[in-house]
Amino acid sequence: MEKWPPVYDASYHPQPDSPYWFVEIETMDPEQREQTIILPKLQQQLKYAYAHSGLYRKKWDAAGVKPEDIRSLDDFEAIPILTKDDLRADQAEHPPFGSNLCVSYNEMARVHGTSGTTGNPTAFGVSKGDIQRIAETHARVMWAMGVRPDDIVFIGSFFSLYWGSWGTMLGTERLGATAFPFGAGVPGQSERAIEWMVNVKPTVFYGTPSYSLYIAEKAKAMGYDPAKDFNFRILFFSGEPGAGVPSTRKRIEETYDAVCLDSGSTGEMAPWMTDGECSRRQGMHLWQDVVYAELVDPETKKRVPYGEEGVTVYTHLERNSQPMIRFWAGDLSRWVIDPCPCGRTYPRFPQGIYGRADDMFIVRGENVYPSAIENVIRGIDGFSDEFRIIITREKTMDELIVQAETLPEVPADQIPVLQEDLANRLKAKGLRTIVKMMAPGSLERTEFKAKRIVDERNLYDEITNKA
Repeated sequence: MEKWPPVYDASYHPQPDSPYWFVEIETMDPEQREQTIILPKLQQQLKYAYAHSGLYRKKWDAAGVKPEDIRSLDDFEAIPILTKDDLRADQAEHPPFGSNLCVSYNEMARVHGTSGTTGNPTAFGVSKGDIQRIAETHARVMWAMGVRPDDIVFIGSFFSLYWGSWGTMLGTERLGATAFPFGAGVPGQSERAIEWMVNVKPTVFYGTPSYSLYIAEKAKAMGYDPAKDFNFRILFFSGEPGAGVPSTRKRIEETYDAVCLDSGSTGEMAPWMTDGECSRRQGMHLWQDVVYAELVDPETKKRVPYGEEGVTVYTHLERNSQPMIRFWAGDLSRWVIDPCPCGRTYPRFPQGIYGRADDMFIVRGENVYPSAIENVIRGIDGFSDEFRIIITREKTMDELIVQAETLPEVPADQIPVLQEDLANRLKAKGLRTIVKMMAPGSLERTEFKAKRIVDERNLYDEITNKA
């Protein structure tokens, strides 16, 4: 085992014609990689965390497990799962970073964190060494996507506590490409972004799928054709499941005449791009020698076999500042170990991440995933890229309302035809819905993560109880 955590050679670059960053590691027999790279790194990470993190020492002692008990990846399932609530409680007791900050303030390079939109914000202290390792991993995954030093990478997401933009910029700079950190979220910025795209001709786009479609809609309104007037050959995304939704991917690729690639896990797991698709577009690889991913049953918390669906649980293997170990990310996917045409031998999410365990909703006893509705809407010509899912309750019965916009050029007599087509296709998926047609441009657009689900059932219950 080499020194842990690893110190990468910042001057190293693969040969330009190589599809791999580290060919031996990426094409290694999976079992050999598990035994010679992943397990030794994992054991080192566990020992380090137990020695430096009060959070893990307390949690593992309560579970009766010690790092030396973990002699195999099967043994690793004895380590208790870590949740966002665990992190928030620990940081409330030991502000601001919690008892899981394993380095001194002098060793920190960055402070990042969550927005706190679904609870109290979580603070992340990131060491100088971890920043270098994050840059290395993101460069490696972007290389697999086909990004090269002669590319210009347009970064179209918020530069804030959000990790996505910064991780992309770190990876771009480490890879040797040109970073174009345009950002997002400033009023009027989208129009300026389009002008910059036309003039500078960046070749790679990063942001959310919603923002790419929003930019395309704006560009067309300004008289531009994104496929002809821009110069993108690769668009890669995180933050939403859209890039893994077949009809959304198809729409992005046809709009920009470029390749759409999916990536991303969660901010806690930076480098978040360790779920990252390669240029062959066969689903996201799990770069297990950097972040060890498991897919577990949501009820039993036991690892599911390849070929089955489960919820993501992640473990840092190289993090010395604030390691996440068996962190419950809550993303839903299915994993396989089938060979990828690219030659890499990592497990993959062939359909990407298609939802979150807490995003799935139940209507009249049926499990409903928003991505399934998105796939149907964006697979029908004549609808815009915006939609809303409204769940309401009429007396004791739940109702599922889908609000969908038509494109401005759709003739009025075709709107009822589209409405019926959408309702029938959703019904064929087992979804009883009320389809409500909306005027073009009436639904709110976003430059970041779209919020397309509105559950009004709790409001109905509150009103009923008060009455």
